[in-house]
Amino acid sequence: MKRFTLALLLPLISTAALATGYTGPGAVTQVSTVAAALDAADDTPVVLQGQIVKRLQDELYEFKDASGTINVEIDDEHWPAQAVSETAKVKITGEVDRDLTSREIDVEHLELIK
Repeated sequence: MKRFTLALLLPLISTAALATGYTGPGAVTQVSTVAAALDAADDTPVVLQGQIVKRLQDELYEFKDASGTINVEIDDEHWPAQAVSETAKVKITGEVDRDLTSREIDVEHLELIK
């Protein structure tokens, strides 16, 4: 079962890594800090490194880096096979989910940094 899941996910991960997208005027740039994510527009791509410090609800967690904290939504299928503690350093890839009163990150990929 794990091989089947990995076989399905591998093309998605490699496609995301190879995608460069448009870089000219009006291009959306990738955000790499919580502070920048808090000011970013909806659907802005993010790659953040830091710690998941607390579980808030079912799939909602608090994430922090050196610039601040933000809520992140992590679906069960995006968790790595290893356990992740509040002190573990992780890299999350996703996009800003902005509504009228708040911003959070919709996580598409999470990896443990060793």
